[in-house]
Amino acid sequence: MNLRRRAPEARSADEIGSWAQAHKANVETKYGNPSSKAKRSSGQNLIVNQKADSSFFGSVAVGTPPVAYDVILDTGSADLWLASSTCTESACEGIPTFKSSSSSSFQNKSTEFSITYGSGDAAGTLGEDIVQMAGFSVSNQVFGVCDQVSDGLLNSPVSGLLGLAFQTIASSGASPLWETLASSGAWDQPLMAFQLTRFNNDSKATDLEPGGTFTMGATNTSLYTGDIDYNDIPDNEESYWLQTVSSITSQGSAITISSGSSALAAIDTGTTLIGGPADAVAEIYSNIPNAEAGTGQLEGYYIYPCSTTVNVTMAFGGKSWAISNADFQAEQLNEDTCMGAFFSLTTGNNAPAWIVGDTFLKNVYSVFRYNPASVGFATLSAEALAMNGVNAAVPSATIGSAAATISATATAGTRDANGASIIQSLLSGPALSLLVIAMTMVFPSICI
Repeated sequence: MNLRRRAPEARSADEIGSWAQAHKANVETKYGNPSSKAKRSSGQNLIVNQKADSSFFGSVAVGTPPVAYDVILDTGSADLWLASSTCTESACEGIPTFKSSSSSSFQNKSTEFSITYGSGDAAGTLGEDIVQMAGFSVSNQVFGVCDQVSDGLLNSPVSGLLGLAFQTIASSGASPLWETLASSGAWDQPLMAFQLTRFNNDSKATDLEPGGTFTMGATNTSLYTGDIDYNDIPDNEESYWLQTVSSITSQGSAITISSGSSALAAIDTGTTLIGGPADAVAEIYSNIPNAEAGTGQLEGYYIYPCSTTVNVTMAFGGKSWAISNADFQAEQLNEDTCMGAFFSLTTGNNAPAWIVGDTFLKNVYSVFRYNPASVGFATLSAEALAMNGVNAAVPSATIGSAAATISATATAGTRDANGASIIQSLLSGPALSLLVIAMTMVFPSICI
């Protein structure tokens, strides 16, 4: 998938403060703050970058006949859901909605569904239908059909969200689309990969811009150089895409990182910035001259002189990766003062202490591998870097067809105290023969 993003209009300091406050609360809510022989293949979609790196989205095709819908691509959650044609909420106005009666292959599961993100809630019932993406098809994918959607959760033309984390955290209990494909052997390699573009430092950026590439079943070797540095997910922790933060430097000085669970990070394409423990975040800014803690709506954030070039690196057990000054400078509050991209975060007992979003991911080629369960990063190629800030037409959502389908049986299940699904999905049927197609997605700028 090609990703594209929109550039926001200039905002006042008050508007930035409101956004920053909401972003911090949203991430804390999302992460539980209490206050075979068949032919394999691969495929890719072009992504859309919305509002200067605020969000990235792509598209799926659902039903018979298939209809394309733009969806947020989120490695920090595990459910697919679409706004229903029966939704009368203001959030559903002006966006394409799913009409179950228009699909001859749709089956109503008659099971309630609800999910909560930092930026809002969605609720409805579970259904089952054919879902296609990047040339792959799952014949009976379970997904939410939501007639209740919070204001601000969806923005035209986005119709829903595609979760790309593990089934164990799926609110529906269903096997996620990607996990069904990866576990079935349909892909050349059991992995998916992202290359994200940067437009947040481009004054000419429009609301929607080319966002990069999402690849299923392989890596795109034209988008990175050298080896991919893989680090395994901790044993029996297949939930979020977890990594252990092994080191952080700020202006060349090492930051103190707690050990154990306090060092775990979720690698999350659906979050814009980077949240972490208050003491570590404070230490990052202590090395930046004249940096100060924010107050009011900016509580938990830090401000510093825009003229300062900030050098921050992060490592997850292997190579250290630099975050560009352009990405660290999240917002410009006025002519002289900027807001940094790291903010202090309080998550729930079962959620990771660090949430690493697009501020970091725009600087690397990221790979999410099913088996062995791991996350890998690689150096972006010159070809990938050349896409940053290049204004161009946004790819439109595309409907393709597949020669065969994967079948997955996944039912809503009881959740344990940690939110893990007790019912496991059963896979059957032949692996899918791929008809490679490029699908583009347009996704509303929201920070999950």
